[in-house]
Amino acid sequence: MRPPRREFLHLAVGATAWSAITPLTWAQSYPTRPVTIIVPFPPGGGTDFAARVVSEHMSRALGQRFVIENFSGAGGTTGSIRAMRATPDGYTLEMGHIGTHAIAVWFYPNLAYKPVVDFEPIGLAMESPLVIAARKDFPAANLKEFVAYAKANPEKLNMGHGGVGAILFSFGLLFNSIRGVKPTLVPFGGGAPVATALLGGQIDYACTGITDVGPHVRTGALKAYAIAADQRNVTLPDVPTTKEAGLPEFKAIPWFALFAPKGTPQPILDKLTDALDKALDDPDVRKRFSDVGGEVPDKAKRGQQALATLVKDEIARWAPIIKAAGLKRS
Repeated sequence: MRPPRREFLHLAVGATAWSAITPLTWAQSYPTRPVTIIVPFPPGGGTDFAARVVSEHMSRALGQRFVIENFSGAGGTTGSIRAMRATPDGYTLEMGHIGTHAIAVWFYPNLAYKPVVDFEPIGLAMESPLVIAARKDFPAANLKEFVAYAKANPEKLNMGHGGVGAILFSFGLLFNSIRGVKPTLVPFGGGAPVATALLGGQIDYACTGITDVGPHVRTGALKAYAIAADQRNVTLPDVPTTKEAGLPEFKAIPWFALFAPKGTPQPILDKLTDALDKALDDPDVRKRFSDVGGEVPDKAKRGQQALATLVKDEIARWAPIIKAAGLKRS
């Protein structure tokens, strides 16, 4: 009976040693195969853009391919659920944002994930202000005229958004609430399809990302009434801020960030955070963000702890906003 017992002890010790060194071993060799970044929206929008730009640099830094997987639906929560349920080994990440990892909590009472509990923060990737944009032939020359027309013609007005709980939906409802506008809401899969619908005249307006509509505003294909930020954006210098346009209470600068499934080994998270930080310091990455109106986060806003705090703060911040504005699923 003794030999089997010694064998058992040997195996037990071996298993203990293996579990102790495995995370470090993974980190030293990670990544050994392609890394997937789930983007919970269609190609072409701000989330997709941020993921593709930083992943290109991270791929070079870590010596492996980064693959973008667009998996849209339900305001980005479908793709977020997919990311949450992925194996926590560093090979499946998500580019989420303020909608998927903060606001959605208040619009989906039975949300299948808890942003603070079910994800590991890697770091903030990009910030990007929203623009109040309309089809090019909309009968209003400025924001004041737009609001007057909208109030006088509610039955004629429709607003595009990217799904319940998503950025365009939440900030769009907030804008409508502030100005007493009650349009018909038209859902799309994300910011890129909303921009396409605006260009085609299928919808009247949207509170959408500058990365989605900036180029079309510059060519005159779309109108932009205001940018929801403290300062004008260099890519649209002629578009006033919401404060300049008479709506100082409406500010909207959504953020985009990388997350991993809960339980991803800390050494791997550290490696990813370092690669992301180096990407954000790269002149080419910064230029590509700037060219479309995106902003690189300051050093103080980067990293795992800063993102963890941001997610908690945003979830808490949006509860009274939604309650005060009477926002709800539509």
